[in-house]
Amino acid sequence: MTLSEKAGQVLLPFYTGLNHETQAATVERLHLAGSIIMGDNVPLTAAGHVDVRGMMAATRRLGEASRSGGRTWPGLIAVDQEGGLVSRLGAPLTRWPAPMSYGAAGSVPLATEAGKALAGELAALGFTVDFAPTADTTLGPADPTIGARSMSSDPTAAGNLSVGFSRGMLATGVLSSVKHFPGHGSVTVDSHKDLPVQTATAAQLKARDWRPFQAAIAAGSPMIMTGHIAVPALEPGVPASLSKASYAALRGMGFKGVAVTDALNMKAVSARYPRGSEAPAALAAGADLLLMPADVNAAHSAIVNAVGAGSLPQPRLEEAARRVVTMMIWRARTAPRQHGAAPGSAEGVSARVSAAAVTVLSGPCRGPLAPGRLRLSGGTAQDRAHFAAAAREAGITLGAGPLVSLIGYGGAPAGGDIAVALDAPWPLARSTAPTKVALFGRTPGAFKALLAVLAGKSKAPGKLPAAVGPYRQGTGCR
Repeated sequence: MTLSEKAGQVLLPFYTGLNHETQAATVERLHLAGSIIMGDNVPLTAAGHVDVRGMMAATRRLGEASRSGGRTWPGLIAVDQEGGLVSRLGAPLTRWPAPMSYGAAGSVPLATEAGKALAGELAALGFTVDFAPTADTTLGPADPTIGARSMSSDPTAAGNLSVGFSRGMLATGVLSSVKHFPGHGSVTVDSHKDLPVQTATAAQLKARDWRPFQAAIAAGSPMIMTGHIAVPALEPGVPASLSKASYAALRGMGFKGVAVTDALNMKAVSARYPRGSEAPAALAAGADLLLMPADVNAAHSAIVNAVGAGSLPQPRLEEAARRVVTMMIWRARTAPRQHGAAPGSAEGVSARVSAAAVTVLSGPCRGPLAPGRLRLSGGTAQDRAHFAAAAREAGITLGAGPLVSLIGYGGAPAGGDIAVALDAPWPLARSTAPTKVALFGRTPGAFKALLAVLAGKSKAPGKLPAAVGPYRQGTGCR
């Protein structure tokens, strides 16, 4: 490869809007590894659903562009599709609950089945990478970024479940990316807005935050994402994504795959590294793939110039490019030949995840939690519509009786008779409702699981994957 081609192979940029052809031209001109699809890149129908044919046409064109210049391997067509809040692609694709559902369900085989089903629909649309799962262990309500994106606050459970989910993804030919080393769930600042500082010692990190990543490495995970978190015990004041000591720690754990940065346009980095300077700095530190630089043209030029000036050793760039290309070739060789799964075909799997995860923190564990009539408050209009549809199916009438209070993402504690947390369960700690339920999702399947429990037609088998105020981890019906 030429120097320009090597610089391109370590860059995975974003773009704005629906002009996929312009992005394809940029991929060809700069020899880029591929592209990531964000929410504003997704074509929609008049009803607001994903235009499946339009999405497939876009990924196909971007894939063709990544093969330009004589490349014989397919590029990286990536997306963030974790489930829950971080879901770039909506209906008609299957809607998934928050990843904390897997921790509440406590089943690695179920997490593997879900990972396979979720990624199968992505593969059918032409995606080759999903930046999931999140392996961070959450510290609870003081964690402003990860929350219910974490599968558990227990490092062993988080490791086992994220490895299982990742294995399911890889079985469909979609590359997983375990994130965010050295652990984003135990810091109290959102790296989208500023640079969090992790004050734990290296020994404390090894005992807690690094254990899920150690499990991923032992399982042969191909890609690990580094977060924008400063760790004074490793390198004070420098985000781990640009810290030589952090990459040394990751490699010291035995990782031989691709180290990808978190999005470089986030404030934790962009405010400190202007005009593309973050790109050669991350590479020099030990990163292999640079995700979403603020300006991909500036980043590409900065890499080329840094090699010319000697501030970025060419062997380091070549090592990074070799790792990325090797991963792409490996994926192409090992991916199954079938074309994935139809959009929405995994709604049944998603519903089973929610049914296994619904958790009663307080209130009766047997029989109906409510009579045949209920009142409803809180949530979004869509939440209330999903609740009403599930209530009809469960034989419950709305308009009178006990009050069910739905608590959405970041919502306040609730009163009434039954408080239901639809995302992270933290608001239940101070909710005054005598019956408290953690649902971990707001999909149609999640609401069906909830109403089946309220009607006494199903038990609530879930156990809290993290402590919620006075309710310890593991709380739930026996």
